Amino acid sequence: MPIINVQMMEGRPKEKVAELIQNITNTVSETLNAPKESIRVIVTEIPKTHWGIAGIPVSERKS
Repeated sequence: MPIINVQMMEGRPKEKVAELIQNITNTVSETLNAPKESIRVIVTEIPKTHWGIAGIPVSERKS
């Protein structure tokens, strides 16, 4: 049973997260010739206060 973990910053619409899960499932199924029912996708959304780039939390960075 393939288990795929995705970590990303919070803030994307739930529809986009669902689309990501579907696309990952399809790709893994096709690549590994595995039934979709056996594939698990776990999406963890990290708060921008808990994601740092260059020593600065993303929530404090200027674009």
